[in-house]
Amino acid sequence: MRVLLSLIFIACVSFASNSQASATPTKKVDQPVDKKKAVILAKQSIGGKTLKITEKPEFYTVRILKSDGHVVDLHINKKTGEVKKD
Repeated sequence: MRVLLSLIFIACVSFASNSQASATPTKKVDQPVDKKKAVILAKQSIGGKTLKITEKPEFYTVRILKSDGHVVDLHINKKTGEVKKD
């Protein structure tokens, strides 16, 4: 447990210098979004490390660990590529 917490702390410190963008809707995409594209859109939107991806019928939920240690769930619409913060 201590090792895991230490690794998370080190990751947070190393990402602290990265700038963060707010989770605002992104440009609409021409093609349907797949899991890989959903992760790219989520990382462009908020930055950080991807922890988990969940697929729903209309959107993907991408769980992101931000550099400040907070975990954020983002919903990426499969048709439009729009990113919404949960």
